[in-house]
Amino acid sequence: MTLRRINLAVLALAAGLVPAAWGAAYTPVFTPNGSTLPWKMEDGVKVFRLTIDQCKHEVAPGMTVDAWCYNGVTPGPTIEAVEGDRVRFLVTNKLPEGSSIHWHGLILPSGMDGVSGLSQRRIMPGETFSYQFTLRQHGTQMYHSHGDEMVQIGLGTMGMFIIHPRERKRKIDRDYALFLSEWFVEPGSSKPNVNIMTDFNLFTFNSRAFPGTAPMVARTGERVRIRIGSVAQDCHPVHMHGHTFNVVATDGGDIPESAQWPETTVVVCPGQTRDFEFTAIGGDWAIHCHKRHHPMNPMGHDIPNMLGVSQKGVEKKIRKIEPGYMAMGETGMDDMMEMGMAGPENTLPMMGGEGPFEMIGMGGMFSLVKVHDDMPKFASQEEYAKRIRLPEDGGWFKNPPGTVAESITGKPPKKSGHGGMKMDEKEGGMEGMDHSKMKMTPDAKPQGEKPDPAAKVLYRCDMGHVKHQAAPGECPVCGMKLRPETAQDALDDAEEEKDKEKTK
Repeated sequence: MTLRRINLAVLALAAGLVPAAWGAAYTPVFTPNGSTLPWKMEDGVKVFRLTIDQCKHEVAPGMTVDAWCYNGVTPGPTIEAVEGDRVRFLVTNKLPEGSSIHWHGLILPSGMDGVSGLSQRRIMPGETFSYQFTLRQHGTQMYHSHGDEMVQIGLGTMGMFIIHPRERKRKIDRDYALFLSEWFVEPGSSKPNVNIMTDFNLFTFNSRAFPGTAPMVARTGERVRIRIGSVAQDCHPVHMHGHTFNVVATDGGDIPESAQWPETTVVVCPGQTRDFEFTAIGGDWAIHCHKRHHPMNPMGHDIPNMLGVSQKGVEKKIRKIEPGYMAMGETGMDDMMEMGMAGPENTLPMMGGEGPFEMIGMGGMFSLVKVHDDMPKFASQEEYAKRIRLPEDGGWFKNPPGTVAESITGKPPKKSGHGGMKMDEKEGGMEGMDHSKMKMTPDAKPQGEKPDPAAKVLYRCDMGHVKHQAAPGECPVCGMKLRPETAQDALDDAEEEKDKEKTK
């Protein structure tokens, strides 16, 4: 322990408030985008304080939801203690209804188990209850509401409870905790719909969706443990790239070394925790749920499957009776993240995230494990959380020469710029659509290069907002890249004018 850290520890002890890991004989658990619950020692008992209340929670930059939280965050602060500790939890309820806390997986007296109506009466709004017991096991457990679970857990009242062994035979260099959650938030709103049972549209690690997830970091050769817990509705196969790992523990305890098994994917179902360990290999590696819709952000599930279906000739005709119609999905959805179309307020794009080469094109239950030889070591959860918040934090891995896949066919083909939406120029692009509900930028002029007076090429927005622009750039209304106009555009414009004259 450094002299600076010793001095800080002395000051904290004098104040009576101690972060869980200080002075401990274990590697502290870091919770990406999360926090650790401090405690105060009173007469040989570690005393923790939790407040259940409503809060505003950021899922990722650009999206905030109305959640129910512990100490203002979801998941609640990670609790860390040591096997054999005597602990006391002072729990204050500031919700508009009664609640309780269940210490999921812990061996304790029945009256401390936290089930409303069975183990205790509810903690009513404004009340504070005391839970006190001795920790008689070690492992990865959880805590969560056990009254009106559909609403309270559905809005975020859950957290990790880590009990370290008195002695650990094998040193862990880095230790991380992930809590899996599922939500349904109507695009444009901020209130999760807790009545949804299966058709969720948002999947999160520690209540954060990519590209708002903090990477887990390490140096090459370090031994890393990742703990995953869930009180969600679905099972999640969490896959990590670039490594094999050993599943070393469940919520029931450690798995004997002779019974551990190697994996690249671990399935975590509701009410379970799983711990796995691996030796870190240099690189920037993806970790994500392998159910295909789960590493994506809100999307419509009721649209027709148009993959491979030619829509030539129909788009413009349909717009005459349905102005908002947009032919899409014929060639896939991969380029949608680059369209720049503004979506509803407080709603994440279906996929995105800037990477070292281009957009990563993921969302939801997706994050990174960054293994760099120069990755810093953090003394506390607070320091880690301050430095590592978003995917780009910690920098990108410097791949050795000759170790990056590259094209052998020359320059990449020109992209359509329409995000998987089949846009036949003869169809008139996206003109005629009703964009009254789209975001508008305050700038009245297209952004980009300065006009060239001698330029013969004119540019337009495929959404029809800008035509005959003298310079390339971006549309000030929808943000799409302006494209060069064609002879067909002139013919379509003339035809459109004729149609307008006929309707007068």
